Amino acid sequence: MLRTATLATIALFALPAALAQAPKQGGTIRVAINSDIRSTAVGISRDANTDGVMMHIVEGLVGYREDGTTAPMLAESVATSADGKTYTFKLRSNVKFHNGAPMTSADAVASLKKWLDPATKWLCLADFDGSKGVKIESVEAPDATTVVVKTSKAEALFLTNLAALHCGQTAVLHRDSWNPDGTMKMPIATGPYKMGEWKRGEFIEIDAFREYASKPGKVDGYAGAKMPHADKVRWIVIKDDAAARAALVKGQIDILPGLSQSELADMGKPADIVVKSATTMGVYGILIQTKDPVMSNPKLRKALAHALDLKPLAEIASGGVGVANASVVPVVSSYHSAAQKKGYGFDPAKVKQLLAEAGYKGEPLKMLTNRRYPTMYDMAVMVQGMAKKAGINIELEVLDWPTQLDRYQKGNYQLSAFGYSARVDPAMSYEAMLGDKAKSPRKVWDNPQAIALYDEAMVIADKAKRQEIFDRMHAMMLEDAPMIVLFNPGDSNGMSRKVEGYQPWPLSRERLFGVWRNN
Repeated sequence: MLRTATLATIALFALPAALAQAPKQGGTIRVAINSDIRSTAVGISRDANTDGVMMHIVEGLVGYREDGTTAPMLAESVATSADGKTYTFKLRSNVKFHNGAPMTSADAVASLKKWLDPATKWLCLADFDGSKGVKIESVEAPDATTVVVKTSKAEALFLTNLAALHCGQTAVLHRDSWNPDGTMKMPIATGPYKMGEWKRGEFIEIDAFREYASKPGKVDGYAGAKMPHADKVRWIVIKDDAAARAALVKGQIDILPGLSQSELADMGKPADIVVKSATTMGVYGILIQTKDPVMSNPKLRKALAHALDLKPLAEIASGGVGVANASVVPVVSSYHSAAQKKGYGFDPAKVKQLLAEAGYKGEPLKMLTNRRYPTMYDMAVMVQGMAKKAGINIELEVLDWPTQLDRYQKGNYQLSAFGYSARVDPAMSYEAMLGDKAKSPRKVWDNPQAIALYDEAMVIADKAKRQEIFDRMHAMMLEDAPMIVLFNPGDSNGMSRKVEGYQPWPLSRERLFGVWRNN
């Protein structure tokens, strides 16, 4: 699961522009990774670690910005037709593939058609072939710098899905990336780094692409500047947490993803190590089974919500850096509005009133949790304690994570301490929990009006109109109380003070472009 922090934490380490040191070229940045990548077949055979490495190598027409919105990447601009069904991409000039060949619209068209070929086994094919909704009907290159994509219908998340990390950003690849049988040989792409040596089970290395045409400005998600300052980046496989911490202290690695401030304190706060953190787009909260005979009473659900003081809960459960939030729309999202800030509020008097109206007599309520993810377990313990003070009797059922996940998939729980991973658009966050429980038992909220609003948000591209929809959905969710959202988790990274330019961000992937060592 993800770790938490506030954006303010980053500011503590930011230097005034006048004092900032100029980037140094060369050297190797060494990063700990808890397991090997699955493959180099981006978008086909991947996991989170694979994505983290490959996003330094591949690029698509668009990419995610810092706040999860999309922006042009290999495209200079993107224009959408009035009916929302045609996208015109104007490509950036002077972009080269890692083999030195210039990138043209013909390459972009060929790549997209390759991804859409079922034989490629692209993991995201269903998002674009009509299986889930929108279908790409044609891809054309009217000239060397223009790509035109026509779709079957308007789709609010078309560009968002095009930029998705697990989709490999729908990367534009050189034709030599593919074997004669259609399988991927090695991605010959356009990113700031290219694939270097990979020794399975030991390390993965990428080499700087010195002909990289970076966008101007600053680092902005995967859609901004990406200068490859280091000659190489090496991810070293260290499966044991204690061994990884020891490697950081000994200077054998430069960056340790996942190291929190509390863990740094346990290590004795070595003077040459710092922790940087950023709030992410994940969501932690308490799932409530509204079909349960006891929890079907909305007054009991709201009583539990009013019994929780989110700010201290978030801070303590997450090691001091959690960001309290009662909405499934993350605080770092561009859609987190004044309406999203409204929550239940800690109100003991209200709790007492609602419990009386619900006829609650102190019967025990079971809440699932696990010890694999300490933040999730600590959150459950704190909820239990706060509920007890309010007169609500919660018993914890501590399971191994696979069992808890299976219970979640089957909807087999009264209460469950749970966490959703980062999703860049509010519609994606709502989709994870909203739907017909009879058809999909894992769904948490089955309000037909909310489902209709979600369907509307999936079509409308206008941000103001989508904002209104998400504001309404948040108010409806507070009223129904199918889940008590508690806080946004975050991404904490321990690193040597010799490392400069490193920026954690809401999508919780290390980005090693724009990073250098001050040796």
